[in-house]
Amino acid sequence: MTHPTVLILPGLGNSGPDHWQSWLQARIPGARRVEQADWDQPVPSEWMARLESAILVTPGRVILVAHSASCALVAHWAASGTRSGSVDKVAGALLVGPTDVESAEHTPPAVHVFAPIPTDPLPFNTIVVGSDNDPYCSTERACAFAVLWGADFLNAGAVGHINVASGFGPWPMGETLVKELIAQS
Repeated sequence: MTHPTVLILPGLGNSGPDHWQSWLQARIPGARRVEQADWDQPVPSEWMARLESAILVTPGRVILVAHSASCALVAHWAASGTRSGSVDKVAGALLVGPTDVESAEHTPPAVHVFAPIPTDPLPFNTIVVGSDNDPYCSTERACAFAVLWGADFLNAGAVGHINVASGFGPWPMGETLVKELIAQS
């Protein structure tokens, strides 16, 4: 049996070499990053098109591993009435540190282009990981996203935005969650 391919979806600014997504990409055989033309000024339709293309060119099924603003990207892509049956290729998604793109108080203006947050349930097995002290999204809001999306919610504790600034290069818990999604596929 062939395992799904892991597609890494960084948020605003991309995930640098010390970020847990880069660490995970190096640890999971065949994992690939979905590259965006402009990491600093996202255009949702362009980001969705690149995600769609990456899924379509990948043989077999995929697991999406999104961080920050790319959590909203996944929700928008899934709600967009995707073409060519690509949504059926998604075996699961890990959405980590979602940003509250509707909050002018908590998020940078560049990510507000992903507002409003889609409220449709995601049509694949999904885990949302939030934090008690994420500056870009409260625990309650991250949990509310999980409920709307029909996802499991995991509170990782007081771990910030789960990025390099909050101490996440290697993140064994993230690797475990991805392996669980792979095993369930």
